[in-house]
Amino acid sequence: MTKYIALAAILVGVTACGDTWGQRAVTGGAIGAGSGAVIGGVTGLGVLPGALIGGAVGAGAGAATTPQRRYY
Repeated sequence: MTKYIALAAILVGVTACGDTWGQRAVTGGAIGAGSGAVIGGVTGLGVLPGALIGGAVGAGAGAATTPQRRYY
């Protein structure tokens, strides 16, 4: 159980790295797919469905949380 908590802490720490909308969507999708595959494998949902769901959620969250650029 401790290793899953450590994995979750690492994944949350690197969530959606990037400066642009596209970079955040891609990195969020990759992190979401990886964590979804792990969660799907552990819970019995299945690795592929977990990865698909996690990737979609991660890409959406990464794109939605892109900070706005301020031009001075």
